[in-house]
Amino acid sequence: MNRLHKAVDFCIRHQIILGYSVVSLLTAASEHIFSSVVFKCPCNSGNMLYGSFFLLVPAFVLLLLGYMVNARTWRLLTGSCSPEKRLQHSHWGACVRFRQVLVTVTARALVAPLTWIAVALLGANFYECAASGSMLTKLLFCKDKGTKCQTQLFKIPCDKELSANVSSGWLSVQAQSQLMGWLLIAIIMTVALISTCVSHCCSPISYLQLKFWKTYSKKEHELFEIKAKEHATKLAERNTSCFFEAMDPAPFHTPSNQDWQKISSLYTFNPQEQYYSMIHKYVSTNRGNSTKFEEEGQDLAVLAFVDEVQAGDSAL
Repeated sequence: MNRLHKAVDFCIRHQIILGYSVVSLLTAASEHIFSSVVFKCPCNSGNMLYGSFFLLVPAFVLLLLGYMVNARTWRLLTGSCSPEKRLQHSHWGACVRFRQVLVTVTARALVAPLTWIAVALLGANFYECAASGSMLTKLLFCKDKGTKCQTQLFKIPCDKELSANVSSGWLSVQAQSQLMGWLLIAIIMTVALISTCVSHCCSPISYLQLKFWKTYSKKEHELFEIKAKEHATKLAERNTSCFFEAMDPAPFHTPSNQDWQKISSLYTFNPQEQYYSMIHKYVSTNRGNSTKFEEEGQDLAVLAFVDEVQAGDSAL
């Protein structure tokens, strides 16, 4: 039992990394299934189009899916085109925060499509099919050799014997695909490491305060879900009872539209104000009526930290 608790605690503490790992593994497994079962190179003049579609279109679909399943995408967009929000977004600070959070959401949405492209390049099936129909390959292998050579190039992905008879230069195309795959993986890991190091170095808060912030955000999200369900249940019970029993409803307080707008806006950490979420700021500034509530922090260096910490309360 103690080992089980340790395992659960490990998963909770590293849930973001584990989540990315699961997404990457599922994407790699899907690519393997597509490559071995679904993908069939036509071995004609359509090789370039067919291979490119299998390499890029699923990655684009996974990118769109990454946006759709990220709750922060909808928190960022919901109501952003309303007249009130358009006035808010006219301020430079609000526009910068909007773009910074959008960049972070995009970075997370890119995990699955980049994994697809990297694994597909390592497998080389899609790239081999596309390259066999490209004009560059034709110039490299069929220069001054007539149309027969081009026809053979089209059939290489479907004919292993023909592929073996082609010059060793064709093997360099498969090697090129694998090298591009490893290069893409190395670039992704380097960019991820550098961006993480920069965000930590530029953080205005200490390591332990950041851990406390993450814990607070998680607990606030859990309690918000519980309280929201309780409040919605009581309101629904009151309204349905009044409907069926034909009685006047008893007074029932529920947050106003303005209150919901205040706690739903993007939060930027301000080192001068020790707030950890919009709800915390709303409660601490007289339900958002204080002038402090309208003051927006401009410390862009911690936006990545804010977005990371708010992963637990992104659905609020």
